[in-house]
Amino acid sequence: MTKWTAVVIGFILAITVKAFFAPYEFIGLLIVGFIVGYLAHDGAIGGLWNATVAGAFGTIVASILFILVVTMGGSVSGVFGGLAGFTVSGVASIFAIIGDLIYYAIVMGITGALGGLLSSKD
Repeated sequence: MTKWTAVVIGFILAITVKAFFAPYEFIGLLIVGFIVGYLAHDGAIGGLWNATVAGAFGTIVASILFILVVTMGGSVSGVFGGLAGFTVSGVASIFAIIGDLIYYAIVMGITGALGGLLSSKD
């Protein structure tokens, strides 16, 4: 079962890691996944599930923010502005977004399972 409090905290932390600590993204995602799993108190499977959902939400929101920044920020410089910028950034980065989605889900899911195992009620 999804613990939405843990998922929301995890997805906010995942976006923070992506935005401010990009050079340390892997270690940051490991820590965030562990925190989400620990907050879930649902065992290994529950921790894995909650951390995976948080990672997926974090990836989706970070990708949307990236596309908006490219679209709006590019219009100032005139290179990738407006609808053309949205189309180019959306089409070109779809594979990167899918790769990030899988990456976040796996990395956060593994440590989320560990955190859930350590904090399980059973």
